[in-house]
Amino acid sequence: MPGARRLPSRTEALPGRAQRLTVAGMGCFWGAERLFWELPGVFSTQVGYAGGFTPNPTYEEVRTGLTGHAEVVRVIFDPQKISYEKLLKVFWENHDPTQGMQQQEDIGTQYRSVIYTLGPQQQAAALRSRDTYQQELREQRRGDITTVIEPAADFYYAEDYHQQYLHKVPGGYCALKGTGVTCPLPP
Repeated sequence: MPGARRLPSRTEALPGRAQRLTVAGMGCFWGAERLFWELPGVFSTQVGYAGGFTPNPTYEEVRTGLTGHAEVVRVIFDPQKISYEKLLKVFWENHDPTQGMQQQEDIGTQYRSVIYTLGPQQQAAALRSRDTYQQELREQRRGDITTVIEPAADFYYAEDYHQQYLHKVPGGYCALKGTGVTCPLPP
């Protein structure tokens, strides 16, 4: 059911399908994707689903809360032009990582805050950044970070109409809003 706040178990998850979705473009879910595509040193972004059980899920399946997936942005970047820490700073400052299974008025397991890392260096950097930002949030009397940080597993592309949505629809819906608390990572 849309708006679920509990992840399904593997046995409760929808069955999915063997074939992957066909995607004509690159991009990401709306506000988060736009933040990253505008950064110098980012080559491309892709919108998709990760962290769940259902293979090759559709948006309609993900929004039921029965796939276990989160809506995610995959960011391809040149570490000689932009640091992973800069990407983490943008991530922390531009959404509210204390809201659990929602972002602003968007409620459901697919809206949970997640970082899926590639390798032990990214994992360690993401955990350090979380701890640093949590300290800042506490000083501002904000809540505890609920962001899940774990190694990346399967990434499934979202449908084409989601790719670069805010480029296609410049005034489109975007519920992305930060806490107003600066993350003290290097710029």
